[in-house]
Amino acid sequence: MSLLAVVLVALVALLHLGFLVLEMFLWTRPYGLKVFRQSREKAEQSKVPAANQGLYNGFLAAGLVWSIVGHRSDVALFFLGCVVVAGVFGAATVNRRIFFVQALPALVAIVALCAG
Repeated sequence: MSLLAVVLVALVALLHLGFLVLEMFLWTRPYGLKVFRQSREKAEQSKVPAANQGLYNGFLAAGLVWSIVGHRSDVALFFLGCVVVAGVFGAATVNRRIFFVQALPALVAIVALCAG
């Protein structure tokens, strides 16, 4: 992997670690409510599924870190592809912003991996 690809894959991993923290630990806190633009009541009702989402985001981050540590472009491409699919699905079903926050950085990392 080129240095640029490693940096971009690491950035996507950090984003997903951030999503883990937001969804698992800050979902019902003021910062989480602000980020996800929801009421405390809605957050309380959805905190268990949100924590599940956060856990999945943690697995994506772990896979991306594994790809960097193991110098495995194939593993990086797999997990980045998963991120893109999740981001496109989220954009189509929840909010279009998800594409730009989640899928687009992964797509840029894929391009960097394939170019270098």
